[in-house]
Amino acid sequence: MTIEPPPSPQAPPTPQPPPRPYRHEKEEKDQEKRTEKEEKSREEKWRRDPLGAIIWACILIWAGAVFLIDNFGLLRAFQDQPGIFGRLLGGLEAWSLILFGAGVILLVEAFVRTTVPEYRRPVTGTIILAVILIGVGLGDTVGWSLIWPFALILIGVLILLQGFFRRR
Repeated sequence: MTIEPPPSPQAPPTPQPPPRPYRHEKEEKDQEKRTEKEEKSREEKWRRDPLGAIIWACILIWAGAVFLIDNFGLLRAFQDQPGIFGRLLGGLEAWSLILFGAGVILLVEAFVRTTVPEYRRPVTGTIILAVILIGVGLGDTVGWSLIWPFALILIGVLILLQGFFRRR
């Protein structure tokens, strides 16, 4: 029989710190936090300002309605009517009418944003886009030689007014 030596007295093992997370695990956690924060900010933005989505939905509905009217041949019937309505629609095709209507809807958005304090945001870009869409929509009917000078004058006046009335 062999006798084993008694165990030597050792200090109790020191507790090891928990293993540090790998770099990619930490990056994944940071990415998850950022994604969660972005989702919350999108939801909060929608609750605070649904106007942008409503306006673009109106533009899509307008485009669908114009295409439907054109497919049923009613656009041509409206253009053949005597009077001011027939003259207004006389040279407008479906795409011209869609672009003109989208420009008008964007002008409505700019008006709402400037008058309703809850939805107030900068509108210069929206107005410039609206003027361009209206100009392209009316270009074939009124004539490009008349549309673009008016559009440029309107955009210039808008930028000038924005410079005068800039909030400090």
